[in-house]
Amino acid sequence: MKLKAQLEDQEHDLAIIFAGQRATVRIDGRSSDLEVHEPEDGSYLLFVDTRVYECRVNASPGSRETFAVNVGGHNYKVNIIDPRRLRSVQSSDRHQHGSAEIVSSMPGKVVRVLVEIGAKVEAGSSIVVVEAMKMQNELKSPRAGVVVKLGVSPGATVNAGDVLAVVE
Repeated sequence: MKLKAQLEDQEHDLAIIFAGQRATVRIDGRSSDLEVHEPEDGSYLLFVDTRVYECRVNASPGSRETFAVNVGGHNYKVNIIDPRRLRSVQSSDRHQHGSAEIVSSMPGKVVRVLVEIGAKVEAGSSIVVVEAMKMQNELKSPRAGVVVKLGVSPGATVNAGDVLAVVE
């Protein structure tokens, strides 16, 4: 998954590739391999070479993109920016005619399907909730219209790029 992270007032390119409990993290081109364990919600143990870091992550109230992160006793405010979301917002006016596909941006599990085929939705309406790495992500309609196709059901496993729903 490719993201941008804003730490303090600096923006960084962030790419994370998960394989079970292993992860490769690339920040501004520097790469690290690590093992990740989650002993409890919001608490992680990060194993990097011979070092172990305790990391606590708490979502900021009212925000799905801003997190309070504590690593090794140091507190950070991190704002995550998904470049695909920025592109979809910037190009949402292109979806005024025709159909809009709601696509999974990462592999995960469908937690909830919030609409039915034939439902009328507004731009920004939540369509499907997908859980990835114990975080739930609401996928929203980029335009107003009618749900004409649902390609998933609760409990289904999805891959990045899978079409979950279509709005016309």
